[in-house]
Amino acid sequence: MANVAAPIDPTQTPEWKKLARDFKQMHDEGISLKKWFADDPERVNKLSFDVNDLHFDLSKNLVTDETVKDLVALGRAVRLEERRDQMLKGVHINTTEDRAVLHSALRRPASDEGKLIVDGQDCVKDVHEVLDRMYAFADQVRSGEWKGVTGKKIENVVSIGIGGSDLGPVMAYEALKPYLNGGIQVRYISNIDPNDAAEKLKGLDPETTLVIIVSKTFTTLETMTNAREVRTWLIDTLKAQKAIDGSDSSIADAIRHHFVAVSTNLEGVEAFGIDPSNAFGFWNWVGGRYSVDSAVGLSLILAFGREVFEEFLSGFHDMDVYFASTPLEQNVCALMGLLNVWYVNFFKAESHAVLPYDQYLHRFPAYLQQLTMESNGKSTRWDGTPVTTETGEIFWGEAGTNGQHAFYQLIHQGTRLIPADFIAFVNTPNPTKDGDQDIHELFLGNFLAQTKALAFGKTADEVRAEGTAEWMVPARCFEGNRPTTSIFGEALTPHALGELIALYEYITFTEGTVWGIDSFDQWGVELGKQLAKQITPAFHDDEALAQQDSSTKELIAFYRAHRK
Repeated sequence: MANVAAPIDPTQTPEWKKLARDFKQMHDEGISLKKWFADDPERVNKLSFDVNDLHFDLSKNLVTDETVKDLVALGRAVRLEERRDQMLKGVHINTTEDRAVLHSALRRPASDEGKLIVDGQDCVKDVHEVLDRMYAFADQVRSGEWKGVTGKKIENVVSIGIGGSDLGPVMAYEALKPYLNGGIQVRYISNIDPNDAAEKLKGLDPETTLVIIVSKTFTTLETMTNAREVRTWLIDTLKAQKAIDGSDSSIADAIRHHFVAVSTNLEGVEAFGIDPSNAFGFWNWVGGRYSVDSAVGLSLILAFGREVFEEFLSGFHDMDVYFASTPLEQNVCALMGLLNVWYVNFFKAESHAVLPYDQYLHRFPAYLQQLTMESNGKSTRWDGTPVTTETGEIFWGEAGTNGQHAFYQLIHQGTRLIPADFIAFVNTPNPTKDGDQDIHELFLGNFLAQTKALAFGKTADEVRAEGTAEWMVPARCFEGNRPTTSIFGEALTPHALGELIALYEYITFTEGTVWGIDSFDQWGVELGKQLAKQITPAFHDDEALAQQDSSTKELIAFYRAHRK
């Protein structure tokens, strides 16, 4: 294990016990956001925070002044600030892999070169050397200097990855579509299901297509399987179009012109046929789900250009600086993380909704699923001992009013408490009107109405006053006191997107620190990978089939009987 102090058991601290008393008292007296707002005209001001171009309203959460104070005290009791500082300095807080956790270094400015030396390496210098190579390569492609094997300009990019090598770039590409410039479109292939590659390759001309293979080790099963499939498509189509003659040299030339890699396995890259000089690496202190701002984001630079990517990085960095320098009492990243602990461990909430009122953020909840659940879905603490309380929560969500017509019923009137983050922006890149009605304002009206309804509800007397039949009154009542956080930005810019991602990185970190878990490994994904390699031969090999459990045997028998 890395030389890191054992975690503090939060449940044995006086601060945890005080929070338990807070929780009991709150329920004994009755939770009433309506009353709390009426009794404290300053509640909104005390629980609102401005961080650069984002505004946060935490006032509709189920906390009193005393609760907030006690949550902050818990953060200090488990040494949240100390662990934060260790992480940012490069201490190996990823104990099971004995690694530093330095995704924050990916967005530090070049002026910080020489200020972060970890394990003998100048991390910021290393980052900017790779960034400069990425920018130079992207300039070549975007300008048309880099051409396909037949001399045509690149118009489409296919990025192949999975997990952190896919979710982040896909989410950011969708979020920043209004900033597309340079005439390059990107498609992303991740699923090993052949349908994914088949659909993503439809309509593409290999003569104008560049493929990025994103795999640090260049051995990831899904990524390399898809990479070989796309290589076959590209070569076969070029031969069918008579763009190449099919000789070994023409095939090798085509691969060199149409494939690049994000990887540190230069031998594997070269064996695939890619020039190692066209491989862009990153480091073992970057976890996959924290890597969108590394070379994994190469597709974003190709699509949006250097200036947009630099603004994206500056948003991350501004949130890094904020989290590192702001006292916990005013630190919205830490407070949101501590609130999640409050709901998971005391209210026994099992899930958390993220509801972006911006269609461009439609992949943001999916991105957060990996960030949060792969990080904090653990039952072992960073010293190998069992956790002492519930950890993690199920993150999920949907964009805008689509969710209102799907699952909001459960959030408003169901029996489960589901804390929710609502995200919206004042300005839209696509303003339009329906007659005199500004449609974006209509959209934002829904954003505001939902948090108001969830917080304050609707009483039986209010329902009766509308003339509702008495037997129907209970069905139309809204209990209220459903907690929400509102995040309101000026506009969904690259800078704001970087801030949002870093915000949730630090929310996740805060929760993990309280629970005493290593939020930076992911051993839970390994067993399924290992078993898949053992099971796959059993589709055709009776000896391999005989080694399987009875359920797996029966399912394979069904496959054998019905495969055409």
